[in-house]
This record gives sequence, structure tokens and C-alpha cells, in this order.
Amino acid sequence: MPLLQAQQISYQFDSGEMLFSNISCKLSARRTGLIGRNGCGKSVLASILAKQRKPSDGNVILNGSVESFSQLTSTTDLSHLTLLQYLQLDSILGALRQVERGHYDDNCLEIIGDKWRLENELKLLFAELGLNDGFNKKCDELSGGQLTRLKLWKLLHSGVDLLVLDEPSNHLDHEGRQWLAREMAQFNGHILLISHDRMLLRQVSQIWHLSGLGLRQYGGNFDTFFEQQQLEKLAIERQLDNVQRHQKKLKKESQSNREKADIRAKKGLQDRRQGSQPKIAMNTMRSMATASAANRAKNDHGRRERLEAKYQSLQARQEKLKQQAFTITTTHSKITTLVSFTDCVLAHGMQQPISFVVKTGSKVHVSGRNGSGKSTLLKTLLGRLPVASGEASVNAPLYYLDQHFSLLNKELSLLETLSLHCPTVEEHHARTMLAGIGFRHESVHRLVKQLSGGEKMKLAMLVASRQAANPLLLLDEPDNHLDLDSKTLLARALKEFNGSFLLVSHDQDFISECDINYTIDIKLP
Repeated sequence: MPLLQAQQISYQFDSGEMLFSNISCKLSARRTGLIGRNGCGKSVLASILAKQRKPSDGNVILNGSVESFSQLTSTTDLSHLTLLQYLQLDSILGALRQVERGHYDDNCLEIIGDKWRLENELKLLFAELGLNDGFNKKCDELSGGQLTRLKLWKLLHSGVDLLVLDEPSNHLDHEGRQWLAREMAQFNGHILLISHDRMLLRQVSQIWHLSGLGLRQYGGNFDTFFEQQQLEKLAIERQLDNVQRHQKKLKKESQSNREKADIRAKKGLQDRRQGSQPKIAMNTMRSMATASAANRAKNDHGRRERLEAKYQSLQARQEKLKQQAFTITTTHSKITTLVSFTDCVLAHGMQQPISFVVKTGSKVHVSGRNGSGKSTLLKTLLGRLPVASGEASVNAPLYYLDQHFSLLNKELSLLETLSLHCPTVEEHHARTMLAGIGFRHESVHRLVKQLSGGEKMKLAMLVASRQAANPLLLLDEPDNHLDLDSKTLLARALKEFNGSFLLVSHDQDFISECDINYTIDIKLP
């Protein structure tokens, strides 16, 4: 009996819009990756499979315990808790301390259970997080990456049968992602991983791909899926070419048949006028010719309809698999040196002085572990934080794009957002740009608050790339919420971008595709 089985589930919004329909699947592989474009319904599907949300139709059978992780979960209720209290391990650690002091009873031993090595495990975890004094530290003192890692550690040691992990690596640095891969490998239960992180998706043994074509299942990891999808794209292209050849051939045959019929009709008319054959025979031959022509026309029409239907179906499949178009354009800045830092010590994080220069055309990767001060550096550039010491000079306009989409007003539509931030762009041009990131026709009137995280990031990137002042772009993990196609698209756009940017990202595949020409490495003290 499979741990999880879904039968013909569908989900429809209150507005009547259908997100997906008739999805059936069985979770058999211990590590399954769920992928798909932003807004296709991955998180909704996962919440239905975890029985946290009811489908509009269909049912889910879950034969085991389940826990979920989501980046969208509120953390405000954790602010008053210490790390031990959040992990719900304070009572066990207290019991261990009592045993160490020789003051214990059966209740202490029951509380401890098999957790005799808990303190060493926690010391190792907190050391990896850079929290050597972390037992009594408050949750709201952690960076986003540190808190993410703590939450994941708790879930991966919960002993449940199924973990649904929705974008678990978004705020993790490179070391954190490697740590997560190791922890996932050691987890004894099943994992359904929703992710755009190719490194993690290489650890799974099955891929579920959600799209407008439904949910398709592929054996193997992401690399195997990618190869299979490329073959599928080629196969569709070949089928489309074949259908077009048949359409041209049919059109040519129909034209030839019409010409032959016209010749026969003219000859028949000539014979009738000359009286070379009996009238009754001529009438019979004319009736037979008319019936034959009508039959050929009917057959040709049926063949044309079947070929057209096949062509439309293949085009629809090709459209679902086709990458969107996205470009970032600007003109060259007249300023040569955009930013200069000389022996600067940041207000938070890294305590060693750093020096660097960002010139026109520089594509800079800001590297460093969680909590090292990458975001502090960006805030320093923006003038929100002073340097503790040293000389910092910013000589160019800046445009800051954070992973929380703070520049977007959630009550505005996509079209209104472009009009607000890019007032010189005419509506027809704005519609063309929005179509390039996947929003066509009436979807340009969707409100920002109705967009998925990845859709918001693509809109924000579009706004940032169309600023008239040719600013230095400060990109704080812009790839965090993007689907795999969009990551590739954004990386290609940044590679071809003739302006300058500072990029914070932990995705090594994404970084390598952006054509980075300079790295600022921020190290923890």
C-alpha cells in the first residue's frame, strides 16, 4: 500500500478559475521532487496531498504521519522563544543535566528516552549555525538562513513518515544547502520536495512535473528529467514538421484533383456539344464524376480537420514546454567608478576590513555564509547603515531589489505597477513586456497580491530593468522564488545585460550562468 495516493483531485479558486484538474498520483519513491512553473499550483497541490487543504474534487489517502515546511510560514509567534524552547528540547536537556548531577528519577529517564547524545548533537548543530552560545538565544536574533536551518533540523528529526518541504533551501547559503542534502539523505521517511534548486533535485529518484498538461511523472533525478524533456521537445518539433508536410501535400493533392476535374468537365462539355457519345451515357458519366468529386472533397475536408486538430494539440503542448522571453536592457553609464570601498568594516557580520571597486559593466557576486553581512553590505551601499570604519563612496544611482518584493504594492495590478514605476513606458509596450514574463491578455489586470512568489520576483525584475536612470542593480537573492525555467531565463538575461549589478545568491548553478566577472567574499569573524 503506497504511503500517499491521490485520485482525480482538482482545485478551483472562488473566482471560478481552475488551477489544476484530474490529478492522480502515488508516492512510491522515498525522494520525490515536485517542479513546475511559478503559479502552476505546486504549493496548493502539496498542501492538498498533506491534507492541510481540501481539494475541490477528488480525494487523498495518506497512510502515515506528515509534517510540512514552507517559507511563507509566519515567524512572529517564535520571537519570544529561545532556540531550545522552539525545538521543544528544553525539558530533555534539563533531565540530562539532572542525571549529570546525580539527581534523577524514573520520570527523568522517561523524558530522556533514547536522547542521551542530544546535547552533543545540539552543540554540533549550533556550531554549524555559528551559534556557539545558542542554547538560550532567542529565535528573533537569528538570520533568515539560520532560522530556516533550525526549522529544517527539527522536522528532519521529528520521525514522521512524510515530510513535505516547500522551497527549503531558499534562504540557505552554499554550506547550508550541502547540510540539507546530507540531512535529507539520512532521513528515514519519505520526502516530497518542492524546489527549484538543481543541486537538491539531483538527490531525488523521481520527478513530478506539474504544468497545464497535468502532472507527469519521470523516473530519475532532475538531470534525467531535463534530458527526457529535451527529447520530448524535439519529438514535438518533428511531429509538427511532419503534420505541416502532410498539410502541404494534401493542399497540393486537392489542387491537382480540382485541376483534373476541371479538365474532365471541359472535355465532357465538349463531347456533349459534339454529340460524340449517347446523351444517356454522358449524363451517367457526369453524375458519377460529380459524386466522385463530392466524395473526394468530403475526404479532403476530413483529413484537413484531423491534421489541423493534431497541429493545434501539438502547438499547445509545445507552448507549455517553451521557455518565456525575458531581457534586461539599459544604456551604458557615463560614470566609470560606480562604488569604491577602502578598508571598510561593516556595522554587522564580517569584522575584517574589505576593499573593492565596482566599475561600469561589473557583474559582481557577493559571496558569504548566512549571517556574514551580505545584506548589511547592500544596506550600507543604500545609505541605510554606516560603515564602522573606512571610506565608502557611491557615485551612481542604485536600485535595490530584495527577496521580499518591497517595491511592489500588493493592491495594484501588474499593468498599474509598470505604469507607476516606469511612467515613460506606453501601455502597448508594457503589455508586450508582461507577455514576455508569462502574463498575456486579461492576466495583466491580476493584482500583485494574487501572484506567486516567483511571479512577483519576475515582475520586480522587469521593473528594475526598465529604470531610466541606468542604476547599479542591487539584487538580493532574486532567484530565490523563481522556477527552473525562469532561473535559466534570468541568468541568461543577466549574462547579456550590459549594465552593472551586485548579486547575492547561493545557487551555484545560477551564479555560474550569470557571467560573473568579480566576487566579493564576505567571511564570518
